[in-house]
Amino acid sequence: MNTRREFLKTTGQVAAYSFLFGHLYACKGAKVPTTIQLPADASFNMQFLRGGVGFFTERGGTIGWMASKDGMAVIDTQFPEQSQHLVDELMKIKKGKIDLLINTHHHGDHTAGNKVYRDLTDTILAHENSKKNQENSAKKRGNEADQVYPNETFETSIRKRVGNEVIDLKYYGAGHTNGDAITHFQNANIVHMGDLVFNRRFPYIDTGAGANIENWIKVLDQAKRNYDDETIFIWGHAADGYDIKGGKEDISAFQNYLEKLLEFGEKSMRAGVTLDELIKTTTTIPGAEEWTGKGIDRSLKAVYAEVGKE
Repeated sequence: MNTRREFLKTTGQVAAYSFLFGHLYACKGAKVPTTIQLPADASFNMQFLRGGVGFFTERGGTIGWMASKDGMAVIDTQFPEQSQHLVDELMKIKKGKIDLLINTHHHGDHTAGNKVYRDLTDTILAHENSKKNQENSAKKRGNEADQVYPNETFETSIRKRVGNEVIDLKYYGAGHTNGDAITHFQNANIVHMGDLVFNRRFPYIDTGAGANIENWIKVLDQAKRNYDDETIFIWGHAADGYDIKGGKEDISAFQNYLEKLLEFGEKSMRAGVTLDELIKTTTTIPGAEEWTGKGIDRSLKAVYAEVGKE
């Protein structure tokens, strides 16, 4: 389970073809493409999973997409170059507008490509806090002119229909930020988690945008409870050598990471260990040693910020 590798890595590998078969019964008669022929020099990985739904990886947070002759939807946009690559491929399936664009949250590696969709969609949907965070972040960075913001928001849940697919968005409170949406393609039974799951990769915990580790754990409980064992989940990010998709066991593994991080932070702070000392001496979180490599300092800073408020 823990050594599953992507069919194609998100960087450094090129594919001429990507073949995965659509789950045709889920689309209730809709014509669903079952193969993707990528350019021979493609720098990206685009795969069908089932029911006309798939994922796209190149640079930034994983994009989810749904495409059939009856409608198209996209989740997150990476950066302009990457979004254009995806749009070019989607237009081979169905010319015309994208029916729905969803932003799982506001971070630039998930929304910078929104500008590509400026004239390609009439609806950009996100949680209300995600839009506020994107606006606030753009003001601080001075790049408001580069932004295309959501023009529709929701508070706790919303349902959309694209072609024969029913798409549900849920918000369960603060996690990675205070505006993370979980998106469920009902017929295909595929869920895009955005950055609520970092598969064996140290997460970014955006305390400045309302992240909360303790509630994040509860959000993941909701995800495991509300979707069945046949659900395919798409993650926002994964470490090299690990899949960008998976099941509830991967959610539990990341949930364990957050639990152990919170325990470790509380114990270290009670022991009088300074944040600087902790960063210098910590390479893994005890009890969650699958998470390795660079980026642990981000978790340590976030957990000290959170437990220090108690």
